[in-house]
Amino acid sequence: MGSKKTYILKLYVAGNTPNSMRALKTLREILDLEFKGIYALKVIDVLKNPQLAEEDKILATPTLSKILPPPVRKIIGDLSDRERVLIGLDLLFDELSGLEKEEYSNHLKALEEDNESKIK
Repeated sequence: MGSKKTYILKLYVAGNTPNSMRALKTLREILDLEFKGIYALKVIDVLKNPQLAEEDKILATPTLSKILPPPVRKIIGDLSDRERVLIGLDLLFDELSGLEKEEYSNHLKALEEDNESKIK
């Protein structure tokens, strides 16, 4: 990764459920490989801190929220789809050409709409 952005991430989990643990394990693998120390990760257990989930409008767990760099992005699920996580964190975006960026932006919008429909 060429840029030196610092990523601020929050992972919202509900206790030690299998999905929560899988999301944390997968995220740590991605962060160790792709971010190499240029990130801050805060894991928030919504069972212990429901007010934090409410403040950040978290409706489902696990949810990964990228706070910085902007724009804020939320990824819902166990993060097993590595490409989707990288797109959501804008890691793949910088390396793409103009047409590919447009396709990925459309893909990302579709994923966000899909996530929103799942929690309604």
